[in-house]
Amino acid sequence: MNYLNRINEAKEYIKSKIKKTPDVAVILGSGLGKLAGEIENKMVIKYSEVPHFPESTVVGHAGEFIFGNIGDKFVMAMNGRFHYYEGHDMKDVTLPIRVMRALGIEKIIVTNAAGGMNPEFEAGDLMLITDHINFIGTNPLIGRNFEELGPRFPDMSQAYNRELIAIAENCANKLDIKVQKGVYVAVSGPNYETPAELRMLRIMGADAVGMSTVPEVIVANHGGMKVLGISCITDMAIPDNLEPLDHERVVATAARATEKFVKLVKEIIVNI
Repeated sequence: MNYLNRINEAKEYIKSKIKKTPDVAVILGSGLGKLAGEIENKMVIKYSEVPHFPESTVVGHAGEFIFGNIGDKFVMAMNGRFHYYEGHDMKDVTLPIRVMRALGIEKIIVTNAAGGMNPEFEAGDLMLITDHINFIGTNPLIGRNFEELGPRFPDMSQAYNRELIAIAENCANKLDIKVQKGVYVAVSGPNYETPAELRMLRIMGADAVGMSTVPEVIVANHGGMKVLGISCITDMAIPDNLEPLDHERVVATAARATEKFVKLVKEIIVNI
């Protein structure tokens, strides 16, 4: 089926379930789904109900859209995402972003759990993403370009909106929550990186590493959306002091940082 038709059918299904266009979309990364519990007047749509949507298979990703209110804002939250390493095509990984844009959403907050490579970071820190490096090995825009979705060669000079970053910093200061700022690098996964790979990524200029976010941000920018990215630093990926890591530990660390993450994101949503 034509990709535009897939987007449109998914959009129409969701549109039939909601009463108005969401003010902002939020993608919740591993272990960060507690924000969903803060949404009021909620309505849930499972991904399995949406036409043409793939299945989310990762622990810590619920696989559902949640619609409702945070303050006076009507929010569309993506509780769990799709990853390239699950075997999904990049068009499937980023299909939710296309549908969000088709619904008329103009702003998106993308979150993730990430390994910290900047030695000034600590596990549990929140990092505002200022830029990214795509080291996945592919790109969601490869293939036929549909002008209805965006230009053939989209600009990425401000992939993360400076105005939204400034708002996020102001909100963090108001709440007395320390936030870091830095560059996120996306790798394909699913294995965690070797010490040699981490040295290379750090030399390249990355402050945090993960296996998501960049494809979604590329597509959001392609569609003209304003993006804010936030990483929860769940472990320190320092090559010369690298400890064995597993996904359960990542989710657990993200969960411990949940309280300040939820407070910050709620405050940001109210102020954008």
